Formats: sequence, C-alpha cells, structure tokens
Amino acid sequence: MVKTKTILIVDDEERTRQGLKKTLEIWGDGRYEIYSGSNGREALEICRKRRVDLLITDIQMPEMSGLQLLEALREISQEPVVIIISSYSEFEYAQRAIELGVKNYLLKPISKKRLTEAVEQAMEVVQSQERAGFIDKVVDKSLIEVNTEDTASTPIKEAMAYIQENINGQLSLRDVASHVHLNPSYFSALFKERTNLTFSEYVTRKKLQNAKKMLLTTNLSIEEVAEKVGYQTGKYFIKLFKDYEGTTPSKFRKTASSHSI
Repeated sequence: MVKTKTILIVDDEERTRQGLKKTLEIWGDGRYEIYSGSNGREALEICRKRRVDLLITDIQMPEMSGLQLLEALREISQEPVVIIISSYSEFEYAQRAIELGVKNYLLKPISKKRLTEAVEQAMEVVQSQERAGFIDKVVDKSLIEVNTEDTASTPIKEAMAYIQENINGQLSLRDVASHVHLNPSYFSALFKERTNLTFSEYVTRKKLQNAKKMLLTTNLSIEEVAEKVGYQTGKYFIKLFKDYEGTTPSKFRKTASSHSI
C-alpha cells in the first residue's frame, strides 16, 4: 500500500514560498502532496494533522525559527527529512542544523535546478529510511539470530530450507523430520538445541513474518492473510498474532501503515 509522499515548504516570504511550491509542483507532476506554511507555528499545526516526509524550511522566521520548528517536531515524534533554506551562511546555523539531522543547507537565491536536485536527493533518503523501517517492523529478530548463528548440523539446515519452501502450507514436525530422515523425537530435540526455538515456535514466527509483510503491502483481509500463510481460521491466526506481537493484525496494520510504507 504505497502512500503519496508529502512535502512541506515553510517560509515567511510569500513570494519565495509560492515560488518554491510552484517549482516543485511542476517537477513533481502529481507524485507528491505539497503543502506550505508561512511560519513555524503554522507548519507545526500541519504536521500535527498529517505525516510529513520532507520539510523545506527557512531558518530565520518570526515567532518560531526553522531550528525551533525542528526541535518542536521531535517532541511530537515527527522527524521528516529536512532541507534548510536561508539568506544567512553563519556557521552556527549550519552546525546546529546538522546536529538536528538536516540533510541539505541551501542559500538563497535558490535556482530551480539546485532545488530539484536537493529534493531528489532528500527523497532517496526518505525511501531508504522507509525500507529500513519496513524491515524493522516485519523481520522477527529471533529468526535473524537463528539464521546468523552457525547451525552446523546439516539436517537442521535442510529442515529450515524445507520449511521455507513450504511455509504457507501445513507443516508438521513429523513430516519435516521424515524429510531429513530423522526420528521425530530426536529431530525435535536437535532443532531446539541448534536454533534455541522449538519447531512449532520457529514455524509460527516464519508464518507471522510473512503475514506482517502482507498486512503492510496488500489490501487483503485478515482472513485472507491467515489463509495465505497457512492457517485454516482467521480466529486462530488472530490469537497467535496477538500472542507473539502483542497486538491484533488489524491494529498492527493500522499503526505501522500510519508511520510508513
């Protein structure tokens, strides 16, 4: 579920503000939602109502400076990628801007070419951050630990590969043990020894990891997601999801989607 990226331009000089907005609207060709504010307080109100991916703000503004705006945004958990624009080149401004995570610092007057280049670079940063955030939301850290440790035992590696190939189906310990030619009881003990997870927990985490990806990237219903990852009933899937993730699939989708993707 790809969302349109949002750009907010903040400058107390109306001519500059409107010029920047028009340039980016032409450049963006409808790909972005572009808003503008005449001062920091107005910008802060906009940010309270919607997520902003890229903030382009002047430093010197009445009531609330651009740097004060960035500090205020942190307090409401909004940390967009930032481009500072200013008529001033004093070192202390640039230094503080860097401390606040500013990605670019443009001095007025700004050419259309320089502006669009800076915005293109900033949007690459936005995409990179979103990919990292998506991975963090979806990937199960317990599975990372299993996959990065040396599982030495060839039968366990074969079992994990078989599980991966058949993860959306019905997987039983007996079937997987048979596939790697081991006694089920011995296989169960060996799997736990090598992975620090029981067979059942490992399979469940793999299925839920796939489910989280579907919840964030498709419009499938909870029941459809449950079926696709191999659960016969949505009710059982919801229970498992809540047990492992601490929230329901629908709440996970709503919360995670409101902050990314």
